Amino acid sequence: MPNMRDIQHRVVTTLQRRVGNPIIRRLPSQILLETTGRVSGQPRITPIGGRKIGSEFWLVSEFGERSQYIRNIKADNHVRLRLHGHWRTGTAHLLPDDDARTRLASLPRANSAAVRLVGTDLLTVRIDLDD
Repeated sequence: MPNMRDIQHRVVTTLQRRVGNPIIRRLPSQILLETTGRVSGQPRITPIGGRKIGSEFWLVSEFGERSQYIRNIKADNHVRLRLHGHWRTGTAHLLPDDDARTRLASLPRANSAAVRLVGTDLLTVRIDLDD
């Protein structure tokens, strides 16, 4: 019998995958994360929110290790990030010991509010950007 966290995860990810992400990906100002599919080996693009601080980009995954892009990062942490319309390469690091709720306070408000609202397993991610 699925618990409420499983149901919430299923509902939110289905809406994101089928409705939100296809629309949001087309917005030129949207930050996009490209990972390599752990099974297919194909590029996988996910709209994300977060903030660039120096040569790092910080984000919080609302479903942690249950998120497909997090699973892809665990298999291959070399990623690309579209910031301000330009693609940058980088190396992603999962930071389970970071306080994700505190981290959200330093990230853009609207995205942080959405992550807090729907998130069940918050996980901080730092992407070290190549120059």
